[in-house]
Amino acid sequence: MAQGLSIQAACAKTGLMNRTSRSAPTGAKAWLAQQGAIGKRAARPLVLIGLLSVILAAGQAWCAATLLAMVLDLDHGPMIWPALAFGVIAMARAVLFYVGEDLTFATGAAQRSRLRLDAMRRLLEAGPALLRTAHSAELAAVVVDRIETVDGFFARWMPAATIATFGPVILLILVAWLDWTAALVFLATAAMVPVAMALSGIGAGRAAAKQFDAMTRLQTRFLDRMRGIATIVLNGRTEDEAGRLLQAATELRLRTMRVLRVAFLSSVALDCAAAVALVVLAIRAGRQFAEGTLHSPVTALFLLLLVPEFFAPLRSFSAAYQDQFQAKSAADQLSALPPLPAPEPLRAVRTVEANGIAVAFETVGLTWDPARGPALSGVSFRVAAGETLVLAGPSGSGKSSIIEILLGFVRPSEGRVTINGADIAELVPAAHARLVAWIGQRPVLFAGTIRDNIRFARPEASASEIDDAARFARLDGFAEDLPQGLDTIVGEGGFGLSGGQAQRVAIARAALKNAPLLLLDEPTAHLDPVTEAEVLDSLRRLTLGRTVILATHSAAAHAWNTSWGGRRLDLRAGSVVQTRGAA
Repeated sequence: MAQGLSIQAACAKTGLMNRTSRSAPTGAKAWLAQQGAIGKRAARPLVLIGLLSVILAAGQAWCAATLLAMVLDLDHGPMIWPALAFGVIAMARAVLFYVGEDLTFATGAAQRSRLRLDAMRRLLEAGPALLRTAHSAELAAVVVDRIETVDGFFARWMPAATIATFGPVILLILVAWLDWTAALVFLATAAMVPVAMALSGIGAGRAAAKQFDAMTRLQTRFLDRMRGIATIVLNGRTEDEAGRLLQAATELRLRTMRVLRVAFLSSVALDCAAAVALVVLAIRAGRQFAEGTLHSPVTALFLLLLVPEFFAPLRSFSAAYQDQFQAKSAADQLSALPPLPAPEPLRAVRTVEANGIAVAFETVGLTWDPARGPALSGVSFRVAAGETLVLAGPSGSGKSSIIEILLGFVRPSEGRVTINGADIAELVPAAHARLVAWIGQRPVLFAGTIRDNIRFARPEASASEIDDAARFARLDGFAEDLPQGLDTIVGEGGFGLSGGQAQRVAIARAALKNAPLLLLDEPTAHLDPVTEAEVLDSLRRLTLGRTVILATHSAAAHAWNTSWGGRRLDLRAGSVVQTRGAA
């Protein structure tokens, strides 16, 4: 069964956990402590509403007890005032309930949005290097499902924990003032609840962790099989794969039911405690009534009616108890996301574009996985402003690793990479991104129009600038035959366009960005000779006036570079073996 590596392992292998972080110390406990502090501040309005509702509940119970005593002819007096007070308090509690529910949703949504934005920033900062060891389905599960389960931690658990502490205490003080013996009954039965919830909560936490694992396995397998659906169909494995997906879905269903079964135990314990308190107080009041020692029927009825209200905060606490354990399970992966780097001072960025781009590698080394050895070792070369350099060598020689370092997706393990003398690691990421344009062998096109895919390089570009970029890449040659030209919608991953057409969209995107450093990683791979020649012609015009680094196996691309007087760097096993062409 296809499974992604854990986020912790992925971050460790890519070295992303070694970066300096602006946030609190990593680790599930530290993460929960940090989030708990934030949650307490966000939950203060909910706590105030909850405590006010508890006080109003006591007043409503007293009014109901007074009315009931009058109906049973156990007390005398005008019924209008207790009835009126009962109605006013009931309306006030209804308003508080509505406001509380709305605020609960808003609090949870705000915290989910905050966590999801932070997680996305961390993943985007880590870049595609993280995907070398972590499955994309697992990363998606962290950003979507794990953060979704933390919603209850902020919206329910944090306010419920505080209300369950102070709400019963307020009512217990009131009961003790009226009848200290009844207060002991309330206290003894309430003490049963935390013990039962602790026992059931441990089981719920373990079950929730296993449920998360089952969900990740299902998501990973499903995404893998959707990506390879053509291979599955052509090899006649549809029934087998459907059966395995059913097996993974069944495992998730069973583990979900186990979580619910364990969580329901705390609710049963709470109901038993409330029933015991109600029975004891009812028997006591009945005996006093029979013996003629019942001094205040209203007080006796009030204590009986107060039992559900006394256990209501504990019931909310019990319902939210498993949210804490789900948050702990999610914290293991959320706390292990790559940290954000500390801001670095910008060096010479203002003069880079004006003077052109010169790139230098100084004894650069890079290791993705220590078990597999270095991807780059002692690589040194220089590319002058406006020069074209071709990286040549067999697969695994380090060409793509050099491109990824220049893109800023990964930092060298040793050595130094400079742009116009400034260390690439010290450039502000936004400024670095403006300096670089990249075209890979499989351009990433998003579901949407062709025009939107071109505009992605520079969202503020005007319609005329996009049209100029399209003409530059010779998109108009086939766009005119499409139903809506550049406004034709293409599917996910560029579905509906040929490889050459998708590559032209990528060229148009790079032309619109107009960056001074152009990085090309096998831009003509998987293209037929005719299409390759057309794409190289468009690239020739795109490279004019720019510094270009091209990684390719293509003989046509090497010939194209030689005809323009470019240099060639031969790589083997991550090391430079030869440099050809003009210095």
